[in-house]
Amino acid sequence: MLRSHTCGELRPEHVGAEVSLCGWVDRVRDHKGVIFIDLRDRWGRTQVVAGPDSDAATLTAARAARSEWVLRVTGRVGARPEGTTNPKLATGAVEVVADRIAVLNEAETPVFQPGAAELPGEEIRLAHRWLDLRRPAMQENMLLRSRIVKIMRDHFDELGFVDVETPMLGKSTPEGARDYLVPSRLEHGSFFALPQSPQLYKQLLMMAGFDRYVQVAKCFRDEDLRADRQPEFTQLDVEMSFVEADDVMVVIEGLVQRTAREILGLDLPLPLPRLTYDECMERFGHDAPDLRFGLEIVDLTALAGECGFRVFRGAVEQGGRVRGIRVPGGAGRFSRKDLDGLTAAAVEAGAKGLVWLKCEADGSWSGPVAKNLSDIAAGIRDRLGCQPGDLALIVADSFAVTCKALHTLRRRLGIELDLIDSRALNVSWVVDFPMFARDEETGHWAAMHHPFTAPKPEDVDLLESDPAGCRAIAYDLVINGSEAGGGTIRIHDPAVQERVFHALGISAETARERFGFLLDALRSGAPPHGGIALGIDRWVMRFGGLDNIRDVIAFPKTQRASDLMTGAPATVEPKQLADLGIRVIAPPKPPTP
Repeated sequence: MLRSHTCGELRPEHVGAEVSLCGWVDRVRDHKGVIFIDLRDRWGRTQVVAGPDSDAATLTAARAARSEWVLRVTGRVGARPEGTTNPKLATGAVEVVADRIAVLNEAETPVFQPGAAELPGEEIRLAHRWLDLRRPAMQENMLLRSRIVKIMRDHFDELGFVDVETPMLGKSTPEGARDYLVPSRLEHGSFFALPQSPQLYKQLLMMAGFDRYVQVAKCFRDEDLRADRQPEFTQLDVEMSFVEADDVMVVIEGLVQRTAREILGLDLPLPLPRLTYDECMERFGHDAPDLRFGLEIVDLTALAGECGFRVFRGAVEQGGRVRGIRVPGGAGRFSRKDLDGLTAAAVEAGAKGLVWLKCEADGSWSGPVAKNLSDIAAGIRDRLGCQPGDLALIVADSFAVTCKALHTLRRRLGIELDLIDSRALNVSWVVDFPMFARDEETGHWAAMHHPFTAPKPEDVDLLESDPAGCRAIAYDLVINGSEAGGGTIRIHDPAVQERVFHALGISAETARERFGFLLDALRSGAPPHGGIALGIDRWVMRFGGLDNIRDVIAFPKTQRASDLMTGAPATVEPKQLADLGIRVIAPPKPPTP
């Protein structure tokens, strides 16, 4: 080994020892002929000193060293002089007096300094990701990820789960998000699909008798991206035989508790709270609510249907809802400009507008439409529980629109009013999801989770008569307002699976073409089984208190699914396309201005 210790290892007990360190130059300081070099590796930083007592070659090398050069330093550990220790560093009580400095590699002036307090924009950092990953904060994120994955592996190994790798090249099934396709060189016109999840393979492993399966699985989805999404992501994939929903949730609760204890030092009480999907939508407007703060949604529909305000009454007559939230102390905090901003946010979320009311000292309301609500003013105040100085925000529209608009406002206000304790960890289950949802583009029924989810036994007969009322045996894990995992009990009865396909408009012929192997396996003796997939990237975000998924992935893509460092996606040589039997259709050229 070129080094005897890392740059984060030396302590006062090492004083007097001969050591060799290797690392990158973080900073060089020349104090009246004494050269100080902060040498950095992923373990930490150590101060290296070369001065008048050093030989000429060592002093010359120290003076020549520049930021991000790679050095090997050999010398003796000494205690820092009194008054020069650095309590912020684990190695801050010692330094290495250099006997020899070897330059292992010089470096050009970096585009940015990894140790700088001010960093360039994310695009520059992504384009030079190897530099960005030298930053201690980024290295801490990667180490956190490694620790969490190890905790996961240990947890499931101790419970007797078998780690099985499933294929990366499979068959495209056009339900859900778009697939990433891989052309076949041997069968022109045919394509593999990269897995959106190992769903079918892990079900087949249950039918093969493996009983308990786990995998750290790479998955791919060609979908529109957000701050917590990537086109390729990693999930912990789990499946169990002879279980009900509670059994799966208990196993995951043990993992959550263990991770919270080992990573954050928190003792998370079990069992975790459970909310139904309907309860979440009514109280918070979203199926992954942030429960670290209040601002719950209150239904005002009954009152609004009797009032003289045409906007409210009209929404109710059209089958819509009138719902609002109370913002404690908001009347004096928000200016007219602020309220216009909240209105714009509600409109962007789909609402036709936003009614805001300020509760005055005498309990009356003020606001642009306050006089139109005189007949239900007291009722609104009582239903929302408003006190003088509070602000009421009300949306009248379809249930879906009121959910989206009020959820948007609630999340924004939680941040702006500093209602969220960033150190808090709130974990809960959301259960009893609808089995189906309307596809916005086609108007047909689509699976809320996936087509292999089992309906609740008491709702099976609704598959044909009332799909909207059919509930699934599904459960989502929510951490601090973000879905951190989702699972279901699967269909193990081939007759029920065929009924679900029929409800989704998948004909028997299409089902045979796409899922014939699954239907055959179900008929060969399938055990009751279920599982869950946990988003590892999101787990690291939540347990690390981070907001951007790109900060927990070593080499992420941008929100346009591109790799700024390598330039992917990119064009390929014509010969490669010819080998694959592919002809590229060039996009139309933009019109000349």
